[in-house]
Amino acid sequence: MNDNTPGITGLILAGGRGSRMGGTDKGLQNFHGLPLALQTLMRLQLQSTPLQEVLINANRNLAAYESLGVPVWPDSIDGFAGPLAGFQTGLERCETPLLLTVPCDTPLFPLDLVERLYTAMNAQDADIAMAAAPEADGTVRPQPVFCLLKTDLLESLVKFTQGGGRKIDAWTGQHRCAIVPFDLPGDNAQAFANANTLAELQQLESL
Repeated sequence: MNDNTPGITGLILAGGRGSRMGGTDKGLQNFHGLPLALQTLMRLQLQSTPLQEVLINANRNLAAYESLGVPVWPDSIDGFAGPLAGFQTGLERCETPLLLTVPCDTPLFPLDLVERLYTAMNAQDADIAMAAAPEADGTVRPQPVFCLLKTDLLESLVKFTQGGGRKIDAWTGQHRCAIVPFDLPGDNAQAFANANTLAELQQLESL
């Protein structure tokens, strides 16, 4: 991080129901012998642009997450309200100007994620920078849970969620958003592959 880069807090989103994984707590499922949330934490610690702090957003098994050694915060919105509830929790607890969000079920995300999102945010004078990656059919699609957010967006997000809003793109669409395409050749082709089911998790492990 150069001297001009503001502090960035990382937030691991592990607050979902895990419904497609049989209701298991996804972040605590093992990937190469370690919980997914720990793999994600280690990946954040290896970023080319260092983070000032990392938080975990989880809604159950809090002691297990706390054992990973970073602060853990449940949603401030009741009822497993989705990723935006995690965003809101992170923005409420974040003590830096910027918040990076990553899901707990995508353990191979790029090590230059923070650097590239921050560069694009700065260059485009954006409030939000969001990763995009090619799908199997070649279409490049935004990956909205991989976001770099300005912390002063909290008021906007609270207003949106209090009005019943739950869709990430409906909220991010209200702000200047830089979309950052990641070219993923060869070995990096699965960088944004996520494990929604135990079968997908085993498939990721076999790569």
